[in-house]
Amino acid sequence: MEQILQDSALVASYIKGDEKSLEILINRHSHRIYSFIFSKVYDRDITEDIFQDTFIKVIKTLKRGNYNEEGKFLPWVMRIAHNLVIDHFRKSSRMPKFEGSDDFNIFSVLGDPSLNAEKQLIKNQVETDVKKLIDELPEDQKEVLIMRLYKDMSFKEISEQTNVSINTALGRMRYAIINLRKMVEKNNIVLTN
Repeated sequence: MEQILQDSALVASYIKGDEKSLEILINRHSHRIYSFIFSKVYDRDITEDIFQDTFIKVIKTLKRGNYNEEGKFLPWVMRIAHNLVIDHFRKSSRMPKFEGSDDFNIFSVLGDPSLNAEKQLIKNQVETDVKKLIDELPEDQKEVLIMRLYKDMSFKEISEQTNVSINTALGRMRYAIINLRKMVEKNNIVLTN
């Protein structure tokens, strides 16, 4: 708890103009952040670039006054590093992008059992993104989507459990998928295989 308070106090001090505070934070957490990045990309030069980009983003966010992680500095920085690692893989074309085709199944990217570390990282990010999107759906659509895709229930079972007709359950599922696609496009989310 003491280090969390120290981190938040250093962040507050940096925001007020004390450059030394950021240096202390970077020195305190650099090994862990660097090791995390290296464990994903296995290349020292790329790790250095992502590490520097991470702290450039941290500095810009802090200077804009957009930091609001309430004392969770390290997890916040790790999330930035994680996102930059994902961006690196996307840019290096090692992650094919799906174009918006009608036959794309959002869940086809979630079930590959033979994943290496890079693919596992990407898969985890996609799962996180999909769960966030599902949480934004209207409650009735979210309920049907979860029952169908995560609980593997038939539309007959869904209609019985939710006390609606099969057509209503089908309609809710259809609207859930339409809304998910709209959110993916609106937020420029890249779902990968």
